[in-house]
Amino acid sequence: MRTSLKEAISFHGHLGPYLVLGILAGEYALKKLNCRKYFGLQVKVSGASKKPKSCLVDGLQLSTGATYGKGNISKSGGSKIQIIFCALKSNKSIKLGLKNNLIKKLDGLKTHCDCEHFAKRLVSIKPNSLFNLKS
Repeated sequence: MRTSLKEAISFHGHLGPYLVLGILAGEYALKKLNCRKYFGLQVKVSGASKKPKSCLVDGLQLSTGATYGKGNISKSGGSKIQIIFCALKSNKSIKLGLKNNLIKKLDGLKTHCDCEHFAKRLVSIKPNSLFNLKS
């Protein structure tokens, strides 16, 4: 993980699993699409409109450099989290969703302490174990 948890906590205000998932998804997408951070991609997020799921967006901004100010990240409603990344130079895109077993684990977290512990564990899990990938 290139984005440190310390940096993420400083930006976001606390540590949680959706923040870490946003970081991991963004870093995974940059690698898969072989594109530049900050200006090389467009990010579209659905299903992350309310807390705690919306914390995913902060992780995506940190890891990809896509921001609302630059207009290269957007958020919309939806029943499930879906993230579409489009590399601007190649016009290649991928779509990531959360795996069902991950959603069950996230739904089972009850306390802030549980969330922090799970967030720290997520860092060591391979992205293909967390996300469904569609090209």
